[in-house]
Amino acid sequence: MHEPLELPVKSSPAPALQDAAGEVTFPLLVAAVDAGSNAIRFVVAEFASTRAYTVLEQERAPVRLGHGVFLNGRLSESAMDEAVSAFARFAGRMKELEVSCYRAVATSAVREARNGELLLSRVREEAGLELEAISGSDEARLVHLAVRSVVPLAGKEWILADLGGGSVEVSLVDDAGILWCESHTMGSVRLLEELSGAAEEPGRFRRLLEEYTSTLRLPSAAQYVQPAGFIATGGNIEALARLAGVNEAPGRAAVLPLDMLRTVIGTLARLSFRQRVEELGLREDRADVILPAAMVYERLAELAGAKEILVPFVGIKEGVLLDAAEALTTRAAREDRQMHELRTACLALGRRYMFDESHALQVCRLALSLYDQLAAVHGMGEEERRILAAAALLHDIGAYISYKKHHKHSQYLIAHSELPGLPPHGIDLVANVARYHRKGEPADHHQEFTVLNAEDQERVTKLAAILRLADALDREHSEHVTEVRAEVDRDTLHLWLQGEGDLLLEKWALERKSQLFRKAFRLSVKVRNGVRSG
Repeated sequence: MHEPLELPVKSSPAPALQDAAGEVTFPLLVAAVDAGSNAIRFVVAEFASTRAYTVLEQERAPVRLGHGVFLNGRLSESAMDEAVSAFARFAGRMKELEVSCYRAVATSAVREARNGELLLSRVREEAGLELEAISGSDEARLVHLAVRSVVPLAGKEWILADLGGGSVEVSLVDDAGILWCESHTMGSVRLLEELSGAAEEPGRFRRLLEEYTSTLRLPSAAQYVQPAGFIATGGNIEALARLAGVNEAPGRAAVLPLDMLRTVIGTLARLSFRQRVEELGLREDRADVILPAAMVYERLAELAGAKEILVPFVGIKEGVLLDAAEALTTRAAREDRQMHELRTACLALGRRYMFDESHALQVCRLALSLYDQLAAVHGMGEEERRILAAAALLHDIGAYISYKKHHKHSQYLIAHSELPGLPPHGIDLVANVARYHRKGEPADHHQEFTVLNAEDQERVTKLAAILRLADALDREHSEHVTEVRAEVDRDTLHLWLQGEGDLLLEKWALERKSQLFRKAFRLSVKVRNGVRSG
């Protein structure tokens, strides 16, 4: 059993220096682990800056965690044993190299497995590493980080597809972030498992794959733009590019014509598993999944209207490296980026449901202003701030279904969406906060609220109380309030308002919607005209 690896480690082969203010400076050694459904990948890199790095060491452990998960919902004992052994080996190398920080993530196989938590705890206890299961939207975010370091995305919108063993994340992206993302449970290992009975009959197997992949769709937002191109990531597209004679181009994406991909698909479909290994030189754990992967990429390229596929030869592990380095060195910049990406995703989701964008932005601005001014009262941090921002932007999207009970519809739509940068649990919190922006307060018979633990229930209640005040300040969706100043004096929250007109409706709405705030913070609310100076 290994002792837990401390973060950050103070030294490295090229020592991570600190400036006078105690900030970490470069060079910096960073490690990343991507526990995918078909393999576990480990990489160590030396960073010269937050974006420039040189890979020092990498390893691919052929552990198929997805085997069986997509049929029976459980990680096998043998797969977990192999995974823990690999993580222990990685931990040993990190200590030998004296890395400055690491991040280890697990994707669809672990997050879907009923015993996924067991693997996380075993890795922690037996290998001394923290492994986290991330959402499909977070996968897409990490891949986008890696891709934009290779592909010049600026000024254009692109379709980006990352195919793993258990899922494919399809995103509409630009240089700033992810505009929209959808995760489909159609990974290469999953398809192989589900169609295993036909795998030995190449012709029938290909026909079944064509039927399966025909259900794929691009993100809804992509229907309203003309994408600049189609970018594909994942080990399979890299292998397919090499089979087509397209090799990695250092520092830039390689180009794989769609016609060449189709030629490779035809070849793969005619060959048996053993022939793919012996004649094409594919690894055994690649030879069986590469045809399903190829057909998913082909389908998505067709939907994107692309005649060629950009292959940047980067993926989740490179995104994890960049994310870990940025988190260690520039926390403020990382938090700003996370908020920007989340805001972009929320606006894209809101537009899908034809929300009142001006009102959403106004409520978000006022809610965050109150949150920041009341930091000493609520005692929450950046994570809760992002949850409040998302809830403020999306609180009214349920009106797309019906204005009647739209707060409940908003909760449902948010809970069944993906937002980059927020795990599924965080999305549940956003949905609950939006649910309570009007009328009823959290109650014991509200199932989505009662399943939360006591700490999360308190967070939801406090954030919803702040959101109610912000929503009241734009009661008529007129954006009359230009500024709000909050000050606590004993048991009273004083709000000074500045804006257009006498703001009588806003004051009336504040009085009606301040009850939850009084309960959550034990503060009465008094409204004043004008903005208090100082």
